[in-house]
Amino acid sequence: MLYQAGADAVVLIHFGFILFVLLGGVLAWKWPWMPWLHLPAVLWGALIEFSGGICPLTPLENRFRQAAGENGYPGSFIERYLLPVIYPAELTRELQLLLGLLVLAVNFAVYGMLWIRQKNKRKNSSM
Repeated sequence: MLYQAGADAVVLIHFGFILFVLLGGVLAWKWPWMPWLHLPAVLWGALIEFSGGICPLTPLENRFRQAAGENGYPGSFIERYLLPVIYPAELTRELQLLLGLLVLAVNFAVYGMLWIRQKNKRKNSSM
């Protein structure tokens, strides 16, 4: 039971990290220091996708699942609903590259808008 909870916690952290990589730039609109945390995460996420690698959280989750024995009811809410989002069955190399490009495109757009906003703010405050 404890190992199953550990595996589920790792999945939640993994899912949260994925959301942060994709959408965390929006937090920079409120907290100007956020890019110092977010941009390295974006680079890491894109690197994993472009290299075809796997996140270190995946083997950690697998160790917890093996230690849990995976007996009894085979799935929790997290396994049933979040795992297919994080690990789609149809994940191909091409889809991985597309996901990497999506990460970069979304964040390029968010930071581009933030840069324009900051530029306009400085322009208006100097008048």
